[in-house]
Amino acid sequence: MKTEHTNGIGASIKRLEDKRFLQGQGNYIDDMQLPDMLHAAVLRSPYAHANIIDIEVSAALEQPGIVTILTFADLISVKPIPIRLNPYGSLEPFLQYPLASNRVRYVGDPVALIIAHSRYQAEDILEHILVQYDPLPVNIDTEQKVINPLYNEAKNNVASNFVMQKGDIAAAFEQAEHITKLRFTSGRHSGVPLETRGLIAHYDATQERLKVWGPTKVTHFNRGVLARMLDMGEHQIQMIEPDVGGGFGVRGEFYPEDYLIPYAALILKRPIKWIEDRLENLMACNHSREQVYEMEMALKKDGAILGIKVLLSNDQGGYIRTHGIIVPELSAAIFPGPYHIPNYRCEVRSVLTNKTPAGTYRAPGRYECNTSRERLLDLAASELMIDPVKLRSMNLIQPEDMPYKVGTESLGEDIVYDSGDYPYALQEVVRLSKYEENRINHNPLSNKKTGYGIACFVEKTGLGPFEGARIEIDQTGRVTVSTGAANVGQGLETTLAQIAASVLTVPPDSIRVLHGDTDLIPYGVGSFASRATVMAGSAVYYAAQQIHKKLLMIAAHILKCPIDKLTISDGGIYISENQDNRLTLAQVAQQSSPRNCPPDMEPGLDFTHYFRCNQMTFAHGATIVKVEIDPETCAVIPKHVWIVYDIGKAINPQMVKGQVEGGAVQGLGGALLEEFKYDSNGQLISGSFVDYLLPTATETPIMELKRLDRSPSILNPLQVKGAGECGIAGMGGALANAVADALGDSGKKVDMLPITSEKVWRWLNTNAG
Repeated sequence: MKTEHTNGIGASIKRLEDKRFLQGQGNYIDDMQLPDMLHAAVLRSPYAHANIIDIEVSAALEQPGIVTILTFADLISVKPIPIRLNPYGSLEPFLQYPLASNRVRYVGDPVALIIAHSRYQAEDILEHILVQYDPLPVNIDTEQKVINPLYNEAKNNVASNFVMQKGDIAAAFEQAEHITKLRFTSGRHSGVPLETRGLIAHYDATQERLKVWGPTKVTHFNRGVLARMLDMGEHQIQMIEPDVGGGFGVRGEFYPEDYLIPYAALILKRPIKWIEDRLENLMACNHSREQVYEMEMALKKDGAILGIKVLLSNDQGGYIRTHGIIVPELSAAIFPGPYHIPNYRCEVRSVLTNKTPAGTYRAPGRYECNTSRERLLDLAASELMIDPVKLRSMNLIQPEDMPYKVGTESLGEDIVYDSGDYPYALQEVVRLSKYEENRINHNPLSNKKTGYGIACFVEKTGLGPFEGARIEIDQTGRVTVSTGAANVGQGLETTLAQIAASVLTVPPDSIRVLHGDTDLIPYGVGSFASRATVMAGSAVYYAAQQIHKKLLMIAAHILKCPIDKLTISDGGIYISENQDNRLTLAQVAQQSSPRNCPPDMEPGLDFTHYFRCNQMTFAHGATIVKVEIDPETCAVIPKHVWIVYDIGKAINPQMVKGQVEGGAVQGLGGALLEEFKYDSNGQLISGSFVDYLLPTATETPIMELKRLDRSPSILNPLQVKGAGECGIAGMGGALANAVADALGDSGKKVDMLPITSEKVWRWLNTNAG
């Protein structure tokens, strides 16, 4: 680093006192203040692809408020950020370092970290760092074959290429009486939080402990990564997830800043805060969804599917981040959906481009593959002149086939649907929407083009391998539940309180639920993949059962009666025949102390349980959307959405309904509005809410939802499945099919998301698709 050394570990400090600091932006982290807090800003590459020739910081070090500037050369023994899900060794050359070393690979790639006394000063100092770049050829095309490589290890910029298949696909196409072909593209977009990312890191030298506050869905994993990258013990790091709105796959992964801010706090021995602005959020936070499907489906003339083959190209962006290639892997594995497809082949190409690195976004890989598959089915129905409902119905997996082995695999396990009545869900959404009646009876007075679209889906949930929960009853009788799962807006606290309350028979609002803190419980996996209720909820259930058993044992000792004569109800314990003689939880807890506990029992009312399950649960459902298209403006107006879904047992039906509604609106955004666009130089041209459009209440149609309780899971004691992604899973396909239906013969050209007015005009007014 081009500064003087003052602490012996590569950081230099030039202290110019300035008491100003940036006031809050509605961000939880931004509202936090610690004594002597410093502020960080990240210098990011303005080029999509370039070599770094030199970084000159001398002028920046003369600016007011400067403390230090870190470049890649100042990071001691720095390691790349590892993959969290399916860490294939072959992907290691493409991992991202916290700061770029000699090459940048997307606009927004971090180049330097500035630490100053205020954020105003840190932002101003960015302009005084001079970086000499040597621009390189830029690739933004997911399917471009021969280009200047981003990495020497990536032939044609393909980081990974694999095939997932079952049956005899060649024989299926030889026997085909009809073949439907479709190329479908899913546009690049992502979860865009109201509250941007932020971090505070503080090193306590007296305790030799680093504390990090930041929105994270996987606190224990992130702590482990940070510990290894800093060469510290995990016990020396406490990671805390503050109140967070939605996670949706985007927030909470380990980003470059999750290393840089703690690293700077460690070397400077000062608390440091970093908050990203909106442009940073749009250009540096994980993107998702950009996939291209080249599909062929072999059928009999009556509509029976013989086989499907797919070439799937997934745009990974400039680096492989913590999700690895799990998104296209899930796309390939779940592509068969709720249908019996005897022969299937999917070749997956994960392609590196000069765009923001990609990760997961609500229903990652499934939103894309469901949309593509359902569009393919509608196109086949049109070509064969078969009703779209009939074609789907005759190919759906039947309830008696459960559990159903799909023949694909992902996340290290075979895809096996645990339970489901897929035909019933389709019948119910058709009945609920009056689909057949409404398709015939269009309003003759309206000049709008009206269309109805269908999509069926299966949604993976409840990903293992484990989750932990600890339940403690203190001497006052207060019940506390602690878990390794995180609350990312899905109502975790309410759900876990309800589960514990149902076992302990106390009011749910009397139970305190703690989460998102690595000091609460030794091990945890976190909240993603619609897993929290399934995994953490089951752990809470079993821990509560143990507490329940211990309460009865202690109460039996106090009341001198057999355990089978006792009842726990309404927060009290009593002999069934004599309810007047009741013990409160506090009285029993006091007798569990080391001083009072019976000698043949372990003292305390404190149990930890880790629920383990290596098989996912699968929710399912069907979606129908009604749209109107204005023939003059070509605007697509969603008018009505019907979703029927089955998640097994619902712990809190009202919260489930909210999850499904919210997911549906996000799916609408991805289908009609949201898209990250790049010019030929790799510059993001939709880097503000002027160009990146989000759905609002105005665009939200009427929604009718119906939850089925026909398919409880056999894999956990609560019989539950995850609900967080059911609303979004079928929206892309249903909207695309609704638009195609409204456009009539021109609807066969509908082959991409998002569906904008410009695309509708082109489909209506050109002969080519």
